[in-house]
Amino acid sequence: MGWFKQKFRNIKKFPTWIYWFPSVLYRMYFRLCFRSRVVNLNECDIHDYRETIACTWHNRLFFFPLLFPDKTRHNTSAMISASRDGQYLVDFISMLGVKSLRGSSSKKAVDAQLGAVHALQEGRNVVFTPDGPRGPRYQIKRGPIHLASVTGKPLVVLGINYSRSWRLKSWDQFRIPKPFSTVTMTIGKYFRVPPDLSEEELEKYRVAFQNEMLKYTED
Repeated sequence: MGWFKQKFRNIKKFPTWIYWFPSVLYRMYFRLCFRSRVVNLNECDIHDYRETIACTWHNRLFFFPLLFPDKTRHNTSAMISASRDGQYLVDFISMLGVKSLRGSSSKKAVDAQLGAVHALQEGRNVVFTPDGPRGPRYQIKRGPIHLASVTGKPLVVLGINYSRSWRLKSWDQFRIPKPFSTVTMTIGKYFRVPPDLSEEELEKYRVAFQNEMLKYTED
């Protein structure tokens, strides 16, 4: 068993086609066993979101891609850890039409930010889990705030809540919605960050946006 586990851990990337069938099951499970609800606080139609920097908590990712229509999902790039586990996620969400940017605050941070700038310039949305990949839970890092300041693009909170869920014993207390529960996503109003911020001002906006995210979080 230890030999098999070590062999598995040494595989950094599986063939992408392996994820096709799990992605089909994932879609079917969501459609058959859950109710979804989207509350959009902006005037923009959810199908027409472009060039936004969206943020949701790491522990609310279970059905996150499926809460968006195909057009929006295919026009979105997700910031994902440069780790091996991150590669598995990259390949899986590619089956759902979501592109990826690789990096985090600890690995390839500069490359990730440059990739995010280019994605926004191309008219794409960029999605962060700003307390990931290691936490602390519900404490955001500065990456999305800095990106909004540099590009002038708006930040948007994606507050995801479940009517009933299990809570794992992980660092983020990851939530798994229970079958036949309701998954609700609230899209917060645009949050603007001015350019040329000092370190002190950047921290001020980081805290303000963190509080904005917490406002839409049922814990």
